[in-house]
Amino acid sequence: MRTPRVDATIFGTASLLALPFGRVAPEQLTACVPVASDDAAALVGSWLSADRTVRLQLGADGSYRGSVEGRHRPATGTYRPEGSGLVLRDDSGLRTPVTVAEHGLEMAGHQLFKA
Repeated sequence: MRTPRVDATIFGTASLLALPFGRVAPEQLTACVPVASDDAAALVGSWLSADRTVRLQLGADGSYRGSVEGRHRPATGTYRPEGSGLVLRDDSGLRTPVTVAEHGLEMAGHQLFKA
């Protein structure tokens, strides 16, 4: 079995500690609704991790803005549907896969829920 690898170079200390210690039940968020991967329009809007350390804003125009607690500069760029999810491409060219899960998005080891 392959274990997921988290590239720690992109996270600050607060974000790294939030991965193992910051788990909050999805019920504690304001909305937890099923997400369809075949409807890209349903993915537009604000997404938030349960511990509120990761935020992702997907625009209807294909742009995104993301922030991670502990990072000083937010990530901005574009996204496009690919396979069963999305691919984010930031202004530097870095590509980040985002998987559409049953009740939200999974990105870089974080589960995001519709805010």
